[in-house]
Amino acid sequence: MVRKRCIWILAMLAVIACGHVSPAAAFAQQPGVFHFGFKKSVNGQLPSIDEEGFKGIVTQHGALFLGDTSKKELYLTFDNGYENGYTPGILDVLKEKKVPAAFFVTGHYVKDQAELIKRMAGEGHIVGNHSWSHPDMSLLSEEQIRSELDKVKEQVLSLTGQKEMKYLRPPRGIFNERVLAASKRFGYTNVFWSLAYKDWDVNAQKGSQYAYEQVMKQLHPGAIMLLHSVSKDNADALGSIIDEARRQGYEFKSLDELTGSNSSSGTELLQ
Repeated sequence: MVRKRCIWILAMLAVIACGHVSPAAAFAQQPGVFHFGFKKSVNGQLPSIDEEGFKGIVTQHGALFLGDTSKKELYLTFDNGYENGYTPGILDVLKEKKVPAAFFVTGHYVKDQAELIKRMAGEGHIVGNHSWSHPDMSLLSEEQIRSELDKVKEQVLSLTGQKEMKYLRPPRGIFNERVLAASKRFGYTNVFWSLAYKDWDVNAQKGSQYAYEQVMKQLHPGAIMLLHSVSKDNADALGSIIDEARRQGYEFKSLDELTGSNSSSGTELLQ
């Protein structure tokens, strides 16, 4: 235990030396920092985070990771750290199939892909916050967290007129209770996931059939689905995933419908 503590202290000193965070913020990161993960769904059974040690603080602060597990409803979300050429096709499929989605965007994406941000909002999708610079937010002070989130919100507002930004996905799924509490005070609902696979490695794409199989074998009622838009496999498989999920009796819903928000996000797609 002492050795682990020493290693942690050395790591924090290195972070401070690099100038990424203040000493106070760095040493605020006590044990209790989590990387979101779960026991995956198999054969339609529900996934579980009961054994991960963080379910209590996730539920305490109103974070989402599952919808209503008594209903065959799905919530499709994408992480957009940068554009790899596939989001236009993804949006085409969503428009054709009339499926709402949430896109969690970084500052880099907002600056680099203004037209795609406008298209997401214009076609009724939710544009969510994935932070400005994709940091480990457990290392940041509360004011630094606010700054990371406000920059994204303000830039999206300037592009789309979207006055509200209610949903946050912490970068890399790293969080602690302080991150959840602070972001909740800033008006955000943290959105994690209950269905995901290793799709973000652009150098390890295995084909659309592989993506299809990875998603379908984890499908379960109330799933919040996390896909990365940089994946060619996901883009190529998306239409088939939607069609097969619907064949199995699933319905795609917006996060706003899950939270009971009055926002109209997603409704334009369903008319």
